Amino acid sequence: MIAGLGNPGPRYKNTRHNIGFKVINLWGDDLNVQLSGRRFQSRNALTRFEGKRIFLVRPLTYMNRSGESIRACVDYYGIQTENILVVHDDLDLPVGKIKVAKNGGAGGHKGVMSLVQHLGTKEFPRVKVGIDRPRYRESVENFVLNPFYKDERETVEEVIRMAVQACGLFVREGVESAMNVINSQNLTTKEVTS
Repeated sequence: MIAGLGNPGPRYKNTRHNIGFKVINLWGDDLNVQLSGRRFQSRNALTRFEGKRIFLVRPLTYMNRSGESIRACVDYYGIQTENILVVHDDLDLPVGKIKVAKNGGAGGHKGVMSLVQHLGTKEFPRVKVGIDRPRYRESVENFVLNPFYKDERETVEEVIRMAVQACGLFVREGVESAMNVINSQNLTTKEVTS
């Protein structure tokens, strides 16, 4: 299962917090699959990638209740924790950087906290997509629920593509391979404009 975290509805569509949704949407487009399923309080699709069955899912429970949706999917399909990949935004990474991790804490991310609570473990792989920290003294809550700065948007499009690559590597070769290939890449831009 590849789960992208975010918030449903047009208000949140292009926000930093919805980068997980964007990754899942792009991979679905690449695979010519629409996430039209409505079970498990989510938009989802069951498909195949390089001979393996994969379940793409975007929880519709809002970020801080993502675990409810993911847990329902896991229970229904009997998915082992090591076969769940969660794609989410990360304030501690700069825009242009992705980190694939085997497990870890929530780092204050409410969606990941919800998953840890509902799955009963921190031992699930993740693709953490850097969104950086606020530049202009915005509160973190406002920052994550707003679009990327104009000078970041081109990089973000490349990063979403790289995150899809990370998901493919995870399915095809496992988390270690995805870590080795993706974690050394850096698309960060050095220029900062207002």
